[in-house]
Amino acid sequence: MRLGQLQAATLSVAGLSEIDPAVGAIQKIPLLYHSSDEMEYVRGKLQEEMEHRLEQKGFVVVFWSDAGWVSIMSRYPYLHPDDFKKSKVFVTADDLEEVTLINNLGFQAVPLEWPDVFLSLQTGMVDTVPITPFYAEASQLDTVVKHLLQLNYVPLVGATVVTKKAWEALSPEQREVVRKAAVEAGKQIQARSRAESQEAIEAMKKRSGLQVHAVTPALEEEWRHFAEGVYPRMRGTMIPAEIFDRALSLVAEYRAQQTKARP
Repeated sequence: MRLGQLQAATLSVAGLSEIDPAVGAIQKIPLLYHSSDEMEYVRGKLQEEMEHRLEQKGFVVVFWSDAGWVSIMSRYPYLHPDDFKKSKVFVTADDLEEVTLINNLGFQAVPLEWPDVFLSLQTGMVDTVPITPFYAEASQLDTVVKHLLQLNYVPLVGATVVTKKAWEALSPEQREVVRKAAVEAGKQIQARSRAESQEAIEAMKKRSGLQVHAVTPALEEEWRHFAEGVYPRMRGTMIPAEIFDRALSLVAEYRAQQTKARP
């Protein structure tokens, strides 16, 4: 896009963070959110600032969306954080920050390219993959990994961005039409992607006998406490400190509002 070969792209937060690391506050903090509603609240509150930051780097956001939650698939029936300390966790080779995060959690990160994941699972080079269910189904990972921990580890958030040069070449009327269509497309993509995640889980259960391990409130709290232990190492390194603090503050703000609204 910077070379002008493409004018627009849909990028996950991992890609957007390469433009500006502050965007990572929306997605990269593990187990920050209790629900999609919390995530959307934080995303909405940070949206204007994130868009300003990206525009300063030469990219205009035309819509935000998400594709549900990243779960954890494994060859073994791991449930607790300490169980996964025995595992070898796939991390995309170019995401050095994620490698650091996984290692800081006490797991063993194995950087690989996505095309190598299936074979690496077969050979035992890795045995654990954080992944969205619909992508796991499409990649047929359930034929080699038989366990899915239904833990909402992080949401998969993204945005479609247009280069500022291409955007400014449009008339104001054209921009309005494009943005309106993009926002509607984003809503449809989000609704469909979230539905596909549950459909994919059911499809994998039927196809390969995937075992889905539900997370009890006590287990979720154990994971949350465990993940929070790495927050100080993320703050100011993976994500700018002020934005990291803002994300945590917004989650607390949302929960306070929900508590107050209850009869």
